[in-house]
Amino acid sequence: MSLVASLATTDNPVADFSDTPWWLSLVKALFVFAFLMINTLLVIWFERRVIGRMQQRPGPNRTGPFGLLQTLADGVKLALKEDLTPKNADKIVFMLAPIIAGAMAFVSFSIIPLGSMVSMFGHRTPLQLTDTPVAVLLVLAVAGVGVYGIVLAGWSSGSTYPLLGGLRATAQVISYEIAMGLSLVAVFLYSGSLSTSQIVASQKSLWFIVSAFFSFLVYVVTMVGETNRLPFDLAEGEGELTGGFHTEYSSLKFAMFFLGEYVNMFTVSALATTMFLGGWQAPPGIAAFRDGMFNQGWWGLLWFVIKLWMFMFFFVWLRGSLPRVRYDQFMRFGWKFLIPVTLLWVVAVAFIRGAQLAFFGENTVRASLVVVGVIASVALAVAWVWDGKRAAADVPVERPDEIDPFAGGYPVPPLPGQHLREPSSHDPSPLEPDPQGAPTWADAAGHSELTDQEATRG
Repeated sequence: MSLVASLATTDNPVADFSDTPWWLSLVKALFVFAFLMINTLLVIWFERRVIGRMQQRPGPNRTGPFGLLQTLADGVKLALKEDLTPKNADKIVFMLAPIIAGAMAFVSFSIIPLGSMVSMFGHRTPLQLTDTPVAVLLVLAVAGVGVYGIVLAGWSSGSTYPLLGGLRATAQVISYEIAMGLSLVAVFLYSGSLSTSQIVASQKSLWFIVSAFFSFLVYVVTMVGETNRLPFDLAEGEGELTGGFHTEYSSLKFAMFFLGEYVNMFTVSALATTMFLGGWQAPPGIAAFRDGMFNQGWWGLLWFVIKLWMFMFFFVWLRGSLPRVRYDQFMRFGWKFLIPVTLLWVVAVAFIRGAQLAFFGENTVRASLVVVGVIASVALAVAWVWDGKRAAADVPVERPDEIDPFAGGYPVPPLPGQHLREPSSHDPSPLEPDPQGAPTWADAAGHSELTDQEATRG
């Protein structure tokens, strides 16, 4: 924290809530809630339609125009279904778990800046519910609490498969929250703050996706693992856990888990937009148009929503493209690759940031482009050397055009371009077994008289 404070800049304004009465904060809270609920209804329909097109089927297209009301109909159906509670369940915890999972998903969105200063009911206020000096840490803390809903759901169900799903979720979230937190340290170093409004303001000249590109890649991986989405939905794992932690849930309790998952997707996507893509700010070319007119007022909400839905399409694209990974592969990737490499990256960024301030001052654009160019050159050189070594190791293996499929004692099918060797006079007699005990052509083809007679008697 002392390093971050020492690198803090004074030209990044903090969100000003001095002209925001309490009732206006309540109105903004209702606005954020409605924003998330409407977007959740849309993204479920969007996901089913896009995956349907990827699988050459129409998707929902009956309820409402283009099937837009299908999600609402499914929600009503869930609410009217019978609410069952297993006999061996801990009933209080069983009921509390979906409430925690659903409620915590909304809390994190309160510190996300959706736009710049706007006029609402005669008051000038930021298009943001609240902000704190450690706002990003609030998101990580709430995400850690949210996993309690999954863990408690698996434990309280009194069933084996939900318990396994809850245990998987515990290890998964612990593993990938570490890498997620480390990936954000580079942003803290570049912006000099943990406040979301200051982080957005510090990207006015250059988005952090350029200067902290590796952190962005790590964050994208960890946000998929954090939200239990394919290919990392191991806490559910329908193939081996039936449904995972929510196997025993039905009706509105299951709907809370369903809602929490999609709201979490919006939360991590909004945090990625805020930390790496300039938040509500317009793209560089548009931001300079007409003296920054498109970077003021309610325009910021438009750019924020566009960036947000780019990540939502990425989530849907992953689900329709990739299979579920194995659990041991997922844990090995997190602990043995992501965490060590991200630690090295954080140390490198600390030195790079110090060198930037020493040699370039506050000209972050030129310094970042120089650093990114050097890193890209080194990466290309390493990739070229690695590819050369791999090409040298790929020695072509000669294979005969004609093979004996039973030469080794086991049937081996021919490779493409090969054909089977015809039996010759040097092969063992069909009526005399091979001294080595290996099957012969006659044994394989069934042409032996003894074989035919035995088959007839059988």
